[in-house]
Amino acid sequence: MADSRASLKVDRLTLLGLLLAVGGIAGGLVLEGGDIRDVAQLTAAIIVVGGTFGAVCVNTPGPILRGAIKRFRGVFLSSQTPAASAIDEIILLANKARKTGLVSLEDDVPSIEDPFLRRALNMAVDGCDSTELRSAMELHIAIDEHRAEAEARVFEAAGGYAPTIGIIGAVLGLIQVMKNLEDIREVGHGIAVAFVATVYGVALANVILLPAASKIKARIAKETERREMMLEGVIGIVEGLNPKLILQKLEAYHEVDSSGKSRRGGGPQAMAA
Repeated sequence: MADSRASLKVDRLTLLGLLLAVGGIAGGLVLEGGDIRDVAQLTAAIIVVGGTFGAVCVNTPGPILRGAIKRFRGVFLSSQTPAASAIDEIILLANKARKTGLVSLEDDVPSIEDPFLRRALNMAVDGCDSTELRSAMELHIAIDEHRAEAEARVFEAAGGYAPTIGIIGAVLGLIQVMKNLEDIREVGHGIAVAFVATVYGVALANVILLPAASKIKARIAKETERREMMLEGVIGIVEGLNPKLILQKLEAYHEVDSSGKSRRGGGPQAMAA
């Protein structure tokens, strides 16, 4: 059985983007003659981060919020199973089903790592016809996609709240400034410090929260496509299609080189009979 386990990898593009964003902002500040210490304000950070998270808690149901927190890890780590690996596994199963019958796959079901593929194949082995199988699994895809998009919208909401909370922080700082109007030098310094909260709010929204929401949505779309591919493969097995025909269908979901083999090379795809 092909190894379809998801490999956990650091998303280097996300880390590069954060470095470029933070480096660009900090570098611009320094080039303008500023000091990093000018924006290193713990109070402003507490106001923006705490206020934003509090607003999100009010806005979001508990289960969705917990799911969003777990999903945030996916912004920095990619754990999706490569499409080529899933194709290889499906073609292996298709070859076996063609030679020894669909029921013979019952022993293979427990060893399948991907929960979606295992569930679909288990329904197929239990005698579910292709129409019922497609309907049931498409419903499963739709429900998971809806839940995941709701979790992504948590970060969109947070990205909307953060700049406003930053303005609140700035106003709070200005209130403190107004208490010391007799010292004009302190007034100037206090106004500069007050606006740090606005910088934190806008930066948090546009460097982390809103980009995170977009990346989560992109991952959701990719995972949905991969599941649709696996469903097509299992339905092809149920309908008794030639593994070569199943492979052609699955290749529409995945780039292959001119030899018709997966990027992993050789593999069960080349053995489709």
